[in-house]
Amino acid sequence: MPLFVYFLSNSFSSFSLELEILRTIIHFLFSISVMSRGDRVTVSGNLSTSMRDNYGEHGVVEYYKKVGSSYRNPHYPGIRSSLFTWFNRWWDNEKETISRITPEQIMLFDMACASGEATLAFFDWCNSGKKMFQESSKAQGGDRPPVARPHKKGVIISIPLGPEFPKPQVAAADPFTAAAYQERTSYHCSALSFEAIAEGAVPSTSVNIVDGSICDVLQTGDAPEDTERPYPYLVEVVVCSFALHLVENPSALFALLWQLSLKARWLVILAPHKKPEIKDGWGWCKWDVDAWAECSMTSTVGELLYDRVHCRAYRSVNI
Repeated sequence: MPLFVYFLSNSFSSFSLELEILRTIIHFLFSISVMSRGDRVTVSGNLSTSMRDNYGEHGVVEYYKKVGSSYRNPHYPGIRSSLFTWFNRWWDNEKETISRITPEQIMLFDMACASGEATLAFFDWCNSGKKMFQESSKAQGGDRPPVARPHKKGVIISIPLGPEFPKPQVAAADPFTAAAYQERTSYHCSALSFEAIAEGAVPSTSVNIVDGSICDVLQTGDAPEDTERPYPYLVEVVVCSFALHLVENPSALFALLWQLSLKARWLVILAPHKKPEIKDGWGWCKWDVDAWAECSMTSTVGELLYDRVHCRAYRSVNI
């Protein structure tokens, strides 16, 4: 065997041995790392990108217990676009009523709030709307006409929000993901469940998302005819994002929706499909967002769809 071939062969043999030793060490360290985790319940992330798989494997309650502090909804872009469109139409058509909202009322109730996707979208909408109004006012006071702010194609932007737009109070509730909501938004989150809300409970505090101040929510009764209440209703908009379809029992769903209809003017439901089915007599009429008018409960006109996120709006018949 030529001398250089001998040395080359020995070099490769030595390298192969070192590589095998390195692999053994890495495998050993990884095994220790896995063993040290034990039977942790806390899980980072969403376990699986398929919520159907998550619910099927763990069950709804156990799944959210496992990911409660780290949950993130992967459909946020569609949620944001849907809510921006809804909020624009809502303010454009209900400005006079909305401008009379008092600090004791909740402008937005983020029910089953997860990690705060609806709250964050509302916060961004309010901020961008205020900025647009300020920029438009400056432009009109100068020598040039107002110019629309540049934005990416297909991105829904806020409409200008003038001084008549009241300081927005936001409340949130979720029995499983309160920690994720607080971490992501820095706002307080109640642990109220659907069952508790169906029995008449509401969050005890709301936060002013302009200055961060906390306001106590007055607990003055359930019915709109309650004479002790200094305002006609408690909540302006309830948003339920990717959660209401989990109430599979029709009686439980009716109880929840009826109770909400006694407290809130609007209900906005976001989901990856058109569930749940809401029926006549449950306290709500379906709303055509485009025509801004009541429509049939079975009609699909006036619904919103962005990035596979379905958005349906309902108006209370009890307020």
